[in-house]
Amino acid sequence: MSKAVEVGVVVVTYHSADTINECLERLLAATHVARIVVVDNASADSTAEKVAWLSMRDGRVRVVRNTHNRGFAEACNQGASALGTTWVAFVNPDAYVDVDTFDKLLTHARAHAGAGLLGVDLHDEDGVFDPAARRRDLSLLELYRQRGQRDDLYLGRDPAVDLQVVEAISGALMLMPSGLFVQLGGFDDGYLLHVEDLDLCRRVRAAGYDVLIANDVSVTHVRGVSSRARPYWVEWQKHRSAWRYFLKFEDAQTPPNIRPLLWLGLWAHCFVAMARIAIKRLLQR
Repeated sequence: MSKAVEVGVVVVTYHSADTINECLERLLAATHVARIVVVDNASADSTAEKVAWLSMRDGRVRVVRNTHNRGFAEACNQGASALGTTWVAFVNPDAYVDVDTFDKLLTHARAHAGAGLLGVDLHDEDGVFDPAARRRDLSLLELYRQRGQRDDLYLGRDPAVDLQVVEAISGALMLMPSGLFVQLGGFDDGYLLHVEDLDLCRRVRAAGYDVLIANDVSVTHVRGVSSRARPYWVEWQKHRSAWRYFLKFEDAQTPPNIRPLLWLGLWAHCFVAMARIAIKRLLQR
């Protein structure tokens, strides 16, 4: 395999025993995958043991076991530092690639000058496509102006092109040149969970590169397997990350009288979401 097309894959796991075998088997079968580093964030299930067994069978797999949950962004940076490949891919443990997924993505990347970050179309096990695969930047200010409804948040698929320029893609599968990842300093590890993918997309564009989605490449994404173990914590981290993103990218241009309203609205939304989780759990008993 030419080093120019070698892909190193980082998979961050947390209570991912239900999907990790399928995820890794598919990655190992995919063309151009030279190395896989699985960073386990202190799973209490059998995730790390399953990865260790696969690593004994295939030398391309390595498992790193953290003693505590270091968060998605920090674990991604930890895994990427151990790759040494020309390309780095970040793949969720509940995402299932095909044999030619990376072959198609690399073909697109080499044909598009300025390709900085590439994603794929995503669908669940029932074939329902995820609109978050193509989206605009997160904006609390726009949410406020549109009274909590952003009908323009998700971009539709452009049927005229196989490679579509977008503002942001989903972190379920991301591919980029390793050199660019290093240049940008990797993921912002101030995010523990969620929004770190949107942050990276924004910084890729700010550096002068394109964020792209391959409309002709589709990957199955089971979604939310790890999140089910700690739904309240996950909801809290979503909102905490949204505020961090706001402080980085929107705070400077936000009128001072609007800022506290955005903060109150964000956390009110968080507690409403948590209440819905609690009600749903009660109804399921």
